[in-house]
Amino acid sequence: MYQVLLADDEYLDLEGLRAFIPWERLGLHVVGAVNNGFDAVKLMEQEKVDILVTDVRMPSMTGLELARQALEKYTDLRIIFVSGHQDFAYVKEALSLKACSYVLKPMDDSEMIQSLEAVIQDLDRDQKRRKTERAFEQMRPIVHNEYVFRLLEGTADRQELDELLAEEGLKPVKFPVRAAVLETDDLSWKLNPYTAKERQDMLNDFGGNLIDLCTPRGINHTCRISKQRLGLLITSDESGYEILKQVIEHVKSNFPFTITIGLGGAADSPTALQESYREALTALDTKMFYGKGKILESGVLRDEEIADAKLLEYRLDALFAATVNYDLVAIYDEIDHLFSLAVRLRSRFTIINFATYIIVKLDGYLQSMNEQFFSMLGMELQNLDIILQFETIDDIRDWLRRKLFEISERLRMSQQNKNRKLIRDMMDYVKEKLADNVTLRDVADRFSFSPNYLGHVFKEETGQNFSDFVISLRMEKAKELLGDPTLKIYEVADRIGYRYLPYFSRQFKETFGMTPMQYRRNH
Repeated sequence: MYQVLLADDEYLDLEGLRAFIPWERLGLHVVGAVNNGFDAVKLMEQEKVDILVTDVRMPSMTGLELARQALEKYTDLRIIFVSGHQDFAYVKEALSLKACSYVLKPMDDSEMIQSLEAVIQDLDRDQKRRKTERAFEQMRPIVHNEYVFRLLEGTADRQELDELLAEEGLKPVKFPVRAAVLETDDLSWKLNPYTAKERQDMLNDFGGNLIDLCTPRGINHTCRISKQRLGLLITSDESGYEILKQVIEHVKSNFPFTITIGLGGAADSPTALQESYREALTALDTKMFYGKGKILESGVLRDEEIADAKLLEYRLDALFAATVNYDLVAIYDEIDHLFSLAVRLRSRFTIINFATYIIVKLDGYLQSMNEQFFSMLGMELQNLDIILQFETIDDIRDWLRRKLFEISERLRMSQQNKNRKLIRDMMDYVKEKLADNVTLRDVADRFSFSPNYLGHVFKEETGQNFSDFVISLRMEKAKELLGDPTLKIYEVADRIGYRYLPYFSRQFKETFGMTPMQYRRNH
């Protein structure tokens, strides 16, 4: 409701305003009714006022003086003047104060209501405009992020992107530029001591810090690529490279993790920028070989290491899929494929780093399933020192293979336990709703799964179709109810979800070899 303040030195007029105008029906709330300007000013210091209805002539402080002071406090205040005087000077001054209406006494209630309705419409329009402006302000960073991301990915043409920016008053990219991709290092385990909220706050601070650091240095285009990666466009000269070095040092000094930056080549067009972005991603993939906490440039990478980095990610994906699916043969083979890459490293410490990298990546995969590599094995992070004790690459490979077999088994047991609980809950629900002719779709809606998935899980866990289970449950319940001679056959059928008696009789006979009536006579 909009807040209204009434001010009039004539008691009857003031009480008439308060009593005869349908304030509540108009969506208005009268916060006060005072008979002088000083009380009105004092009340406005305590209450937010949207509409001031005031007499023009009042002793000590006129309505016009009150309006001036009120407008200093609330610049968007709407004012309706009430006066028994038709003096043009008053009207002229009232208009200069942006009066919304000027109502003459003796006042007609309908005229005041019309004036208030006009003011309400004006306030509604203004409120809608401010709401739209706030929404646009909130959208600006989202639009900018979308602009940079789509420019890097190449998912929209240049004109469309520039129009997107122009709508928000943002500046387009000035070529030539280079694409850079920043990735937080060791995020999955360096942030383990923190709560989920602390982690998120820290990552938000990291993003804000990055913008505050880059913007004054002329880097205005950034975007979030993923939880762990940010993209930005830097100038193609030496100054852009220097800023990236400053960013790395700043993060190292202010956060409990480091960042590695993949840097693409110079680009003088959107098409070339997409290639620069791909080069930056490729450079970042070689972090395993070149180390972290530094800038990796695409132009200085060796072809065989780029190929190995791509193959490494592919093999890790395959290894994770095999672990989740309890495919022990595939786990065995993928470990062999991965360590065939490690043989080329020819350095004991590089191989140890390689194995550690695999573990950290797997831990990241497992965290996406709300699991953790170390907790599943009852290990602490520092227990990875065991890798230093191995004498050969075969020892490391065999140890890692055993650990993945163990994790795969635990994941399988965990999934089975979840499925068993789901099946128990399904069975309990069906028993509870047996009289309602419950269907698989009803159960699926209850547990927020698709009917096909629930039917598959039920068959996998129980060895029978869901419909067969419901029929057997109904038939067993029917046998129990038929033992009560006070129940009619049709009442038994109704209590187990059958609305058509012949169908119930046929189903019962197919199950037990006799009709319900025959069963009752024999038992």
